[in-house]
Amino acid sequence: MTGLLTAAALLVTGAGLAVAVAVYATTRRIGHALPVLLDFLTAAGLIRLAGDVSWDSILAAAAVIAVRKVATFGSRTSEDIAGRG
Repeated sequence: MTGLLTAAALLVTGAGLAVAVAVYATTRRIGHALPVLLDFLTAAGLIRLAGDVSWDSILAAAAVIAVRKVATFGSRTSEDIAGRG
């Protein structure tokens, strides 16, 4: 079962990269592509967490979620500043 979950996490990660590149190619805005990528990485981390419940897995999933929150906040703030100028 763990091998299947690892493969699923890898598949979700690859799909996230492909979709994020497609979003960036369409919109030319990193602020739109980054949250998409980080959502897929969060999903992959949670899939891996289902197969291997350890502190390392929990910390890795929490780190991805924290980075997503900070990056999304930062991109929204920079878009607000760019929109005012």
